[in-house]
Amino acid sequence: MKQRMFKERDRLLRKSSRMLGLSCMIPVVLCLLIPHGVSALGQTIALPFAVMLTVSVYFLGRSTSLVWVYSIVFWGNAIVLAIGYTSRAVPGMNLVEECIIGVIASTVMGSVGIVLTQSRGRVVLLLSSVTITIVTVAHVATVSGGSVLPLALTVCGWLATTLGGWWMGHSVTRVMQRIASIGRAHTIERQASELEARRRRDARLLHDTVLATLTLLAHSGTGVNPAALREQAGDDAQLLRQLRLGGRPAPHRSGVYTLEPATESTLGTTLESVKQRFGRLGLEVDWHGSGQVLLPSTVLDSFLLALAECLENVRRHSGVTRADVTITDDDTTVRAMVTDAGVGFDLAAVDTARLGFAESVVARLRDVGGNARLFSSPNSGTTVVLEVPK
Repeated sequence: MKQRMFKERDRLLRKSSRMLGLSCMIPVVLCLLIPHGVSALGQTIALPFAVMLTVSVYFLGRSTSLVWVYSIVFWGNAIVLAIGYTSRAVPGMNLVEECIIGVIASTVMGSVGIVLTQSRGRVVLLLSSVTITIVTVAHVATVSGGSVLPLALTVCGWLATTLGGWWMGHSVTRVMQRIASIGRAHTIERQASELEARRRRDARLLHDTVLATLTLLAHSGTGVNPAALREQAGDDAQLLRQLRLGGRPAPHRSGVYTLEPATESTLGTTLESVKQRFGRLGLEVDWHGSGQVLLPSTVLDSFLLALAECLENVRRHSGVTRADVTITDDDTTVRAMVTDAGVGFDLAAVDTARLGFAESVVARLRDVGGNARLFSSPNSGTTVVLEVPK
């Protein structure tokens, strides 16, 4: 991680150095082309050197090699010497020549200071490059009788680019560390959310299967055929073995869990399996309405498991042995209305911490974009409306 961060930092610094160097080469070339601004000999020598300097600056931004730093310092000083030694101005260099030397020595060559502040070895190279450049500019100014302007520009330019490179390097590092920290926090939060969602799914799964079977056993299987109870307990044991071995059961239909990938299924065949299951447990289910609605497998699984949980509640709590299920659908939604004529209950008196309806019905349907509504009152039966999108 740190190695990648440092590579990205160096890449940004090289690009910044290249942009500064190339942008400053434009006025240098224009000044070299000004008529009578530079002697013909100086122009002839300096223009090829300027091309080589431009190439070096360009490749510095694309390569991690420090060879291009040496090349920039070499060709830049070569141009400074060529301009200084071929100057025809009396008593010193003219303004055009001083501008060329000042821009090359301060910004074009100074641009390498951006990439030479991130390690001790590079700092040594930086100090060597600064020293050579200052000595060259001072020598040329002495030989040609020029002013101190190019030397002042050189010192200020190298100081500015070096400080800029140091600031950019540390700022980029801090920003990338902060981004990495945010990324780690996001990953931890996502993993925690996935873990919580998995825990809730597992809780629903156990509530619908193992806990239901244990409840029957706690009541000595009252009202349930012993063979049906053994079959249901066997299914639960198979589910627990899959969980223990690390499997992620995918409910294919209510009461049966497999590890096979679910595909689109027709609702009619699966409703019959729900009816048969509860028939074995002593609850007769009367179906009304359409039973041939096509749903995506994930929506179908949630719909059937929520429906089965509603019927399980009827079987356990209503005090009756018959329930009605009405299936309807339109262009966008499939609905199931589960009705019983049992004892009913007061909705306000239900403990909100109870897992059954809130998790196994409401939360399960909301996970797939559906909803559930509950209507009941004491001695007036109960009606649950389940809705899922097609």
